[in-house]
Amino acid sequence: MNSSPAVPPDPVLAAFGAAGAPVVLPGGKDGTWRVGDLVVKPVEHLAETLWRAEVLTALPDSAQFRIARPVQAADGAWTARNWEACQLVAGRPDLSRPDDALRAGIAFHKAIADLPRPEFLDLRADPWSIGDRVAWEELPVDGCPAAMSLLRPLTGARRPVDLMPQVVHGDLIGNVLFAEGLPPAVIDWAPYWRPASWASAVAVVDALCWFGASTELAVRWSHLPAWGQMLIRALIYRIATDEALLGPGGWTLDRVAVYRPVVDLAIAYADLDH
Repeated sequence: MNSSPAVPPDPVLAAFGAAGAPVVLPGGKDGTWRVGDLVVKPVEHLAETLWRAEVLTALPDSAQFRIARPVQAADGAWTARNWEACQLVAGRPDLSRPDDALRAGIAFHKAIADLPRPEFLDLRADPWSIGDRVAWEELPVDGCPAAMSLLRPLTGARRPVDLMPQVVHGDLIGNVLFAEGLPPAVIDWAPYWRPASWASAVAVVDALCWFGASTELAVRWSHLPAWGQMLIRALIYRIATDEALLGPGGWTLDRVAVYRPVVDLAIAYADLDH
């Protein structure tokens, strides 16, 4: 039985000046809460939280995207009792608009393109970080037979790329909010140090696998650099992350079947890369 997410305690709400009853929000690993006009959630990686708060606070407003500005506690810190807070931004995800989510992500990546590589990336050891390192040949490919049936053809098609890395958002597709009359809002920033076109490829792979997007989505973004290789690495990232999260028991026939046609599509694009 799954346990209920921890409710932010009253001292945390008081520290951030949050007023109202906490309401759990969908997504956010079931631990994100709306309290009045704030969103609060537990800190997962303190160094990452502090870095992200400083970067987002300094980031200028843009006509192409919005962000959820971090909120300081009463003592000026970015956290209170291992919780963090940000402003609530208007909007909802719309998984039928992957192209608009990608455009917002590309604009966001241009705005943060000059950031140096964060040191905390080397300290993360969660399943997503493991999947990322596997995708970029920083860890060996390994997994149960079902996972390897998907990973082997991908690693066989993987080739070196010569693209500049930068800080990117590695989980865009469900973390762009849309509100009428406002630019899209980019939230829940998951930072990685990879080429910007890889972050777009992850969004396309997610849309194809899980949100009913047509293969035409991949065609529309095939002008991005090293597109086939970015799709290859995006799929290795997601599959290796699933293996780390779920283990062998999580690989149902249905789950393998979801990935299979997208794997074939990525390999076809990789064959076209020069």
